[in-house]
Amino acid sequence: MTKYWVNDALVDAEHATVSVLDHGLTVGDGVFETVLVRDGIAFAITRHLDRLQRSLAGLGFSGPDPTLIRHAVDTVVSDSGVSTEFSRLRITVTSGAGPFGSERGDVAPTLVVTMTASAPWPSTTSLATVPWTRNERSAIAGLKTTSYAENAIALASAKRRGASEAVLADTQGRLSECTGSNVFVVVAGEVFTPSLDTGCLAGVTRDLVLEWGSSVAPMHEGHLPYDVLRNADEVFITSSTRDVHPVVRIDDLEISAGPVTARLAEVFAAHARETTDP
Repeated sequence: MTKYWVNDALVDAEHATVSVLDHGLTVGDGVFETVLVRDGIAFAITRHLDRLQRSLAGLGFSGPDPTLIRHAVDTVVSDSGVSTEFSRLRITVTSGAGPFGSERGDVAPTLVVTMTASAPWPSTTSLATVPWTRNERSAIAGLKTTSYAENAIALASAKRRGASEAVLADTQGRLSECTGSNVFVVVAGEVFTPSLDTGCLAGVTRDLVLEWGSSVAPMHEGHLPYDVLRNADEVFITSSTRDVHPVVRIDDLEISAGPVTARLAEVFAAHARETTDP
């Protein structure tokens, strides 16, 4: 039987419940992390837990003791009853039950850790551009919060057009990010990704690609025009479950999965095999 972690214990999935007044449900007042579990190991878990703490600090409330969160993760990986060959583990922390409206209550935060078996992505993917923007001046810019309605709308639009991801500009028309992935472009053999001040998330895989990819090509963070997507030699996206994922179509534009992206994917995979908690 599948088990999930809720607050301070592992419970059967049918009993894994939270209050209907939980602010994660009523106003989206929470943070989360999605972690790849491959061959029984939660990859880059320390980086994910560190980012969870940064997101909590950005929202202005304290989560459970980090030691408890780490214990919950380890317990779910080992005892949830879910296959750990290739799975998504999600850590969610909310500000707990509260009054109606946005004001928080004076209660302990809610902690939920779940895991579900998944399947690797296809070898290539596609993107759709959308008319909505990432607000780089938002109070939650760069935080991985449970307020994901904007992303859900953009992703649904992309899916209707046959793409697996939507790619957004910021309010100044600069390339920012996808709904659940970071975006990179290759131009003249060099690799570029939007800087964090465009409102994009500091993705764990994004950071590792920037660190590990310097052996393949010059790596840059900066401001990029949105239409660089249509002019780049190669485009790829990264996330905790996609690793380095080549893009072969953007809207109606067909592009090639090029050699720089292929080499970055190889280097990333090699490093990930060598160290599971980089």
